[in-house]
Amino acid sequence: MAVLISAGHSNQDPGAVANGRREAEIATDFRNILVTCLADLGIQAETDGKDKDNLPLREAVKLAKGKDIAIEIHLNAAANPTASGVETLSGPDDMQLGAKLCAAVSQALNIKNRGAKPENAGQHHRLAFVQAGGIILELFFITNPNDLAAYDGRKWPLGRAVGKVIEDAYRA
Repeated sequence: MAVLISAGHSNQDPGAVANGRREAEIATDFRNILVTCLADLGIQAETDGKDKDNLPLREAVKLAKGKDIAIEIHLNAAANPTASGVETLSGPDDMQLGAKLCAAVSQALNIKNRGAKPENAGQHHRLAFVQAGGIILELFFITNPNDLAAYDGRKWPLGRAVGKVIEDAYRA
């Protein structure tokens, strides 16, 4: 079974910026944590870069095609700083895995579970990564200081929780 863990945005595109932090840097940090947690479970995952490298979406899409599990890490942002929670965006075939990812993140960070949603539930109607067979995991709201603090304080337990969901799907 082939697994890809991708960090959203890229070295050239910071994504959302809030609370003194950049989405792409957090996504890359969590990608690396998650890949380490997966390796501890005996699962080798391909990535869209090493260390702080984060390839552009066009490269991540190429990598996602044909993978059994492909997850791209993102963060949500909102004008309202109290907006909170985790959600996934995916195609119909990945909704169940998306729901399990949301439950794990919600529990690990003690934030709202906004649920598994179809790709057109966000600001775009079609998402290239989802069209390539992947799931977009919006971990939390970067604009919410409490969500960000929860991530900073629990990112390794979060990596293990998400890794366990992937392991269960991988071994099923």
